[in-house]
Amino acid sequence: MHDPFIGTWTLNPGQSQFDPNHRPGEATMRWELEADGGYLMLAEGIDAKGQRRSEKPQKLFPDGKPYDIESQPGLSCVTSRSGRNGIRAEVKREDGSIAGEGNYVVADDGKTMTATTSGFDSQLRRFEMTTVWDRA
Repeated sequence: MHDPFIGTWTLNPGQSQFDPNHRPGEATMRWELEADGGYLMLAEGIDAKGQRRSEKPQKLFPDGKPYDIESQPGLSCVTSRSGRNGIRAEVKREDGSIAGEGNYVVADDGKTMTATTSGFDSQLRRFEMTTVWDRA
């Protein structure tokens, strides 16, 4: 059975709704399935100022259990499946409050993925956005 998330995705800016503080010029996201059953999600792109940006790789285990985020002490990630084509990830603080979340849904035809994300950026500004990605 082919996993609908695995592969490279290219941002479709015309179909996306960005936060005013987060307007990428272009972006690519790659999902890989690792031997331990977790996903490795890698993202990079060019921001509104034309600067190349790379996000820290994210490791997602869709088993509903919390995993510490090594690069962000005090935070853990809980990831679960929402059907065959959906994944929900929540980043939680030690007190259990949500610092960020994302819902990723691949269309039935496997050609697009919609990501609805919210949280706080590195400057502690709240953001919410919906991005649409096309399979590369």
